[in-house]
Amino acid sequence: MCCYISSNDNRIYAALESGYGTAAAFAAGQRIPAVRFDVRQSVERLRRRDKTGGRTFLGLPATLRRRTAFDLTTYLTEWTAGADAPPYDALIQASMGGAGVVFPGGTVSAVADPTHLSFGTPHGLTPGQAVRHLTEIRFAAAVPNGASVVLNAPFTTAPSAGAVLGRTITYFPATNLPSASILDYWSPEDAVQRLLVGSAVDRMRIAVNGDFHQFSFAGTAREVLDSSTFTESTAGLSEFPAEPPVSGHFSLIPGSLGEAWFGAAPTQFHTLLAAEVTLENNIDTREREFGMATPGCFAAGERRVTVDLDILTDCKPETVALYQAAAQRSPISVMFQLGQSEGHLCGVWLSQVIPETPQFEDDEARLRWRFRDSRAQGAGNDELVVAFA
Repeated sequence: MCCYISSNDNRIYAALESGYGTAAAFAAGQRIPAVRFDVRQSVERLRRRDKTGGRTFLGLPATLRRRTAFDLTTYLTEWTAGADAPPYDALIQASMGGAGVVFPGGTVSAVADPTHLSFGTPHGLTPGQAVRHLTEIRFAAAVPNGASVVLNAPFTTAPSAGAVLGRTITYFPATNLPSASILDYWSPEDAVQRLLVGSAVDRMRIAVNGDFHQFSFAGTAREVLDSSTFTESTAGLSEFPAEPPVSGHFSLIPGSLGEAWFGAAPTQFHTLLAAEVTLENNIDTREREFGMATPGCFAAGERRVTVDLDILTDCKPETVALYQAAAQRSPISVMFQLGQSEGHLCGVWLSQVIPETPQFEDDEARLRWRFRDSRAQGAGNDELVVAFA
């Protein structure tokens, strides 16, 4: 007998769909360390204007259009050795658009300076792609040729000839976005299980220096299916999907671990208090046309990528340079490394950010600068790059 359902007895999986609203198949490796999953479904609020003969509300049809929104928060966890992609691969792709590009690793043959590396064999890297050395992740700011690369910032421990760079997977923005299915599974088995199909991510947020590093994904879904009312052939399914085999526990990364690099000539900052990177896709769903009860597809509008920074101030030249860049509206590079060990690294790089003039916060013992809503720009689908290693 089920007395109540614990909110901890919940597992959430996310997988890419082959077509909008066609339910994906789920695997154990697609389970994510979700913190909160909020699903809100609303029905069009219409008003009856017929003469009903009294003051009593006589109700509305049960087949009115429904709108579904979701907001999912998940922790950053390890990228398991041997796995093709991290568990939140589908949600990152649904946010960014591009599939993950894997760099299998390579051996450095020569180091011209801390940011210029050469390889003995073709490296296969493209501009923006991530590389890893020991416990640090960096990005290819430029690729002069197939055997050399220019990094966006130097490694703290510089690689030497013969050093091996580790495997990474990098996600780039793309013009079109895929949709995802999200399975919300509870214990016991006879509880109501939910499945979101046609999930389109409108906003992705990456928080820095919280209790744990975390992502959040918010957007719209085409439908919410549940195990208690499911009917055959809905979303291409013959039956409600069963939960994949439950794997072990997650290894989380404390929010205090990582690095921050800012500036026109990026410098590592140790005075960062908090930061947040936000990607907005400005999604519009096709749901208002005659004959449609649920959205038929969706389209993304102009991409908007912004960053918020909260730093303690000092008189160092690199700190003053941030204020000068904001005053002159000059672009700077912003990079975060979340985590500090192999398999637990996430890199976030915005190559051109126009910082807004900071607010001076003097309500505590030390002066803080708050840069709010500083927008990233680019040449074409390159405002933001996210990588794991």
